[in-house]
Order: sequence, then C-alpha cells, then structure tokens
Amino acid sequence: MEKYIFETRMEVRDYECDIEGIVNNANYLHYTEHTRHRFLKSIGVSFAQLHEKGIDAVVARMTLQYKVPLRSDDEFISRMGLRKEGLRYVFTHDIYRADDERLCFHCTAELVTLINGRLGVSPEYEAAFAPYVQ
Repeated sequence: MEKYIFETRMEVRDYECDIEGIVNNANYLHYTEHTRHRFLKSIGVSFAQLHEKGIDAVVARMTLQYKVPLRSDDEFISRMGLRKEGLRYVFTHDIYRADDERLCFHCTAELVTLINGRLGVSPEYEAAFAPYVQ
C-alpha cells in the first residue's frame, strides 16, 4: 500500500478532453506536475526562487499506467508519495476519480537536481523533503 504524503483535488476541464470525450493522455502529466508544485508550495519551497539560485529539480524518467479514463467535469484526487533512491527523488502519483475512488492513473516520476546545470545534491531540497522521504 502506497504511503501518501500529499493530496489535492482538481476538476477536468472540457478542453483537456479529446474527441472520444476522455482526458487526453498528456494532461495527466500536467496533473502530476501541478500536484508536485502544490506540494512544494505547501511546505514552503519556491520552485522559482530555487531556480533563481541555480537549483532546478528536473524530471529524468516517468513510468505511466492509465487505468480508468477521466471525463469532462470529473472531480479527481491526486495523491502523491515520495522516496529517495541515490540522487533521485521518486514521486509516485495516483489519481482517483472523486465520486467512486476508482484509480484512473498511476505514475512514477523520477526527479534529479541540477545545480548550475550540473547533476548534484541540493541541500535545500534535501532539507525540505527529509520529513517526507520514505
């Protein structure tokens, strides 16, 4: 069972759906990124301020599993977990349809930090994530 450290609610907007009436697959990546950014904001980390200091957290790899499609106006819950593997922060994302808690999407996103463009360990991210890392 996944241990979630953060969750947020969102709603599917009409323009995110394709001709089949379901959320276009690329939009799930936007949902996971928005969840990570909301998480950072909730723990007082400014993605923009760290970037100005030359520290960037970037996606190195993602594994995606589409389960049940979301449709226009569906409300959903994006839940997130976090663990550390070497230099990588591994975020797990599970997106559930709110009305019935059906798992719609599962993603593993591996992020690394670049410091002035070079792979490295960011003391700022290490300190911010320490209470949440499994």
